[in-house]
Amino acid sequence: MFKRNNQPSPPSTAQTVERITSVLGAGVIWQGSIVGSGGVRVEGTFEGQIALKGLLVVGETGKVTCENVRAANVIVAGAVKGNITAHKVEIRASGRVWGDIITTAFATEEGAFLRGQICMEDAVDLGLDTPSEMGSTSDHTQPDKE
Repeated sequence: MFKRNNQPSPPSTAQTVERITSVLGAGVIWQGSIVGSGGVRVEGTFEGQIALKGLLVVGETGKVTCENVRAANVIVAGAVKGNITAHKVEIRASGRVWGDIITTAFATEEGAFLRGQICMEDAVDLGLDTPSEMGSTSDHTQPDKE
């Protein structure tokens, strides 16, 4: 009557919890590129290029200036000056964004600031699959031999 199902359940399709693997601490000023697949939290000041396959968190003391932030998920509790392209974007109450957002999911808290446009898409291509798209500056082409 009460039979136990001995078949293993299929693996869960729920998204895994993203972790922060690197932190740019408060008081640190960095110029350059942040590229990779891990999660990054910015509590200091960053200026340059961001292309992450993981999570980007701009903390309350964080300031990011970037032409186009590209990351799987972005949480803004600090300040971002530049466009954001991500699968999910969240602007917290203390967050401020000056730029346009392209995303599939958007959330905001009361008090959040956005000066720009939001474009909601069915899917977002972050363009992070090739090394050249992820900010590689090396040239892998061979010169012509004559």
